[in-house]
Amino acid sequence: MRKRIVSALLGLVLLIASPAMAEGERAGDFDYYVLSLSWSPTWCALEGEARNSPQCDRDLGWVLHGLWPQYERGYPSYCNTTARDPSKRETATMEDIMGTDGAAWYQWKKHGRCAGLSPQQYLETAREAYAKITRPEVFRKLTKDVKLPAALIEEAFMTENAGLDKNEITVTCKDRRIQEVRICLTKDLEPRTCGADVIRDCTLDDALFEAIE
Repeated sequence: MRKRIVSALLGLVLLIASPAMAEGERAGDFDYYVLSLSWSPTWCALEGEARNSPQCDRDLGWVLHGLWPQYERGYPSYCNTTARDPSKRETATMEDIMGTDGAAWYQWKKHGRCAGLSPQQYLETAREAYAKITRPEVFRKLTKDVKLPAALIEEAFMTENAGLDKNEITVTCKDRRIQEVRICLTKDLEPRTCGADVIRDCTLDDALFEAIE
């Protein structure tokens, strides 16, 4: 009996500690956005080249992974909305900053539907958010792959974006490579403090950062 009680308590603790990530929530019900910028050479090395993605044939640096509606803890996905899905033509307009039009379609289906906006409004908002953040030009000038502290990426973004605080940006790694920069924004697209489940900085001192070929 005691073991059952302990197991039940542990299960409750894990449930409370885990981010709330359900599916099919009501569109427009969220607290803030996460702007996710992906370093294209990393994505191509880990996923894109194996898929023969056309993104990997282009000299891209920081591409827009997505603009994600977020709760203070956890996030909604695949929300219920009466908005129609975007047309092929609409998603194609995002190819210049997202790498492929397919990326825009997927981001709408999983995240954009939760913003409570029409497809056109969501894609325009995502582009506006992307444009508001200055992406350090120094990273495009690398002539060879380097290993560096992930914190250096964060510092570079804060230097280029006056007023951006360390609690409003986080850098992620995957397979010991710099993967993404994520910046937390209000619904008006102003920087704000990230939730505790978002602000999980990569602590590597020797993360691989691949140069644009």
